[in-house]
Amino acid sequence: MTRIACIGEAMIELSLQGDTAQVGVAGDTLNTAIYLKREAPSLAVDYITCLGDDPFSDRIERFIASEDIGTGAITRLAGRSPGLYAITTTEEGERSFTYWRSASAAREMFQPGTEADFDILRPYDVIYLSGITLAVLPQAIRVSLLDWLKSASARLAFDSNYRPRLWEDVETARQVTAAYWKRADICLPSIDDEMALFDQTEAATLRRFLDLDAEGALKRGAKGPLSLNAAVEQSYPAASTVVDTTAAGDSFNGGYLGARLTGSDVAEALMRGHSCASRVVQFRGAIIPKDAPATETKAP
Repeated sequence: MTRIACIGEAMIELSLQGDTAQVGVAGDTLNTAIYLKREAPSLAVDYITCLGDDPFSDRIERFIASEDIGTGAITRLAGRSPGLYAITTTEEGERSFTYWRSASAAREMFQPGTEADFDILRPYDVIYLSGITLAVLPQAIRVSLLDWLKSASARLAFDSNYRPRLWEDVETARQVTAAYWKRADICLPSIDDEMALFDQTEAATLRRFLDLDAEGALKRGAKGPLSLNAAVEQSYPAASTVVDTTAAGDSFNGGYLGARLTGSDVAEALMRGHSCASRVVQFRGAIIPKDAPATETKAP
């Protein structure tokens, strides 16, 4: 059985609706892990993070387990707690975030003592992480993890998911992100993030990824994805309504990886990723209910 490790920060999510808030659990790589497992139940998906010893950490771990995702690699740290964020959305479904995460336990990943330790990653066939994962880690751990990955046999799937406020400065973000793109076997960039981070046009961004000669997809929202490693010509129906774009890219990644890691070709993986994202944006919050009713799309 293929084993996948998704690495990152799981947080408490407050999705604001007027004067009330829906409390949930989310985080970019956790979102992907959940949709990956839902799309491909036969895969063994584990989540790797650090949590505290507080009730919210208990809630996060229970939630992850309820999605049939392995929690055995989660480290619990005494006296620590998880991060929290709130989502507000416009009438068009575009979202903005407010974060409280500076003391998040996830910042302690791979740091059990004086030296970095990545042995927990050795059993996995595929490792998935994001730029947010890297941004919350100290620079020394980012560098050490990349060095470890360069000698590891596992395939690396990566999404830069650029959030400027999490990084020390843009130059550090560029250098680290570019280094991880070079190591990645499966690249899942979003066009807006890459244009903002590297100050490039859409055409230049696409050329940069084509030059990497790696598998993957350039996500372009409602326009649909572009294949990075195979010629694919197909149209992608848009969601009939957009309520909340939170986790659109994360859910695309889950659908795409679920398809590819269970044997689907690139065209099918692109369509499944797009379909998954189109469904997710028609609901509030990052994680839609397992029993959410079917939604509609409209022809491009």
